[in-house]
Amino acid sequence: MQKKVIVFSQIDAEVLQKLQAQYQVVVINPKIGDVNEQIQREVVDADGMIGAGRLLNEKNLATVQKLKIISSVSVGYDNYDVAYLNQKNIWLANTPHVLTETTADLAFTLLMSAARKVPSLDQWTKQGEWKRTVGTAEFGQDIFGKTLGIIGLGHIGEAIARRGFHGFNMNILYHNRREKLELAQPLNAQYRSLKDLLQQSDFVIVAVDLNAASKALINAEAFNLMQKHAVFVNISRGSVVDEQALIEALQQRKIFAAGLDVYQREPLQDSALFSLDNVVTLPHVGSATAETRQKMSNLAYQNLVDALEDRVPRYLVNEKFSVVY
Repeated sequence: MQKKVIVFSQIDAEVLQKLQAQYQVVVINPKIGDVNEQIQREVVDADGMIGAGRLLNEKNLATVQKLKIISSVSVGYDNYDVAYLNQKNIWLANTPHVLTETTADLAFTLLMSAARKVPSLDQWTKQGEWKRTVGTAEFGQDIFGKTLGIIGLGHIGEAIARRGFHGFNMNILYHNRREKLELAQPLNAQYRSLKDLLQQSDFVIVAVDLNAASKALINAEAFNLMQKHAVFVNISRGSVVDEQALIEALQQRKIFAAGLDVYQREPLQDSALFSLDNVVTLPHVGSATAETRQKMSNLAYQNLVDALEDRVPRYLVNEKFSVVY
C-alpha cells in the first residue's frame, strides 16, 4: 500500500512533484477550511509530514496512528511539541547548516542598514527631502574596527563573527552557554558574561535557539546595560527579546538603532515599531534566497524519504532518537 504524506505548508514545487510520484500526497490548504481540522482528519493514517511554520502539537496530532516522521523545512523547531513527539515515537527532522551563511549575510545586512540609517535615508531621499548637504541628523555609525558582541556562538554566530573579524576588522566578543574555543580562537573572539558583553559591545547580535532559558533573555535590564550608540540585531527568534522593552529603548533613544527579522507574533501587524525611524523591520527572511530555500527543501525531502524507507534521517531533533554523524 502506498505511504501517505501530508504537506502542511507551501514547499518547493519540484520537491512536491517528486513526493507525488512516490507517495499518496495530501496538501493542507487554508483556502478550503480550518488548517488544524484538516491536519487532524488527514493525519489519522499518515506516515509522514513535511512543511514549516505551523504549530504541531497534541491538539492537532492527537489522532495519529502510524505517523513516523515530521520533516521540517527549517532549522528552528519551536513550533513543534518535541516532548509529545517523543511520547508518540515520532521523528522530528530539520535542515541545519545549509542556511548558515545566508542567515549570517542577513545579520550583517541588518547591522549595516541600521547603523547607517539606510531605510530612513532611502525614504528621505525619495520623498524629496534631500535639498541640502546632509547634517548630523542623517549621520550613522561607523562599523569598521568596532566591537561586535554575539550572543550564541553556534554555526550562524560563528559565520557572523567571521564576517566581522575578516571583513570589518572588528573586535569579537561572545556569550554562550559554554565557551567554544575551537570556534573562538581563529577569530580572536573573547568570551564574556552577558552583562559584560552588553556593556562593552558597539553592536549586539542575537543568534541563539529559543528555549526556556533564552525566552525574554534580552529585556529592559539588558537594554539599560547597552551603550547609547549601540545597534541591536535579532535574527534568532522573536520571543528571545522582550519586544515592548525594545520598543521603549528605541523610543527613548537608550540605544541607537535595531535591525529585526523576527518578532513575538508573526506576521508583524500594527506594531509600534512601524512608527520608529531607528529600526529596520524585515519579514523573517533570514534564509529567503532561492538557492538556500532549494537546499533546505531538498534536505527536508531527503530526511522524509529516509524515514519512510526505514532509514534513519541524518538530522534528527529528538534527543532520544539522535544519531551522531
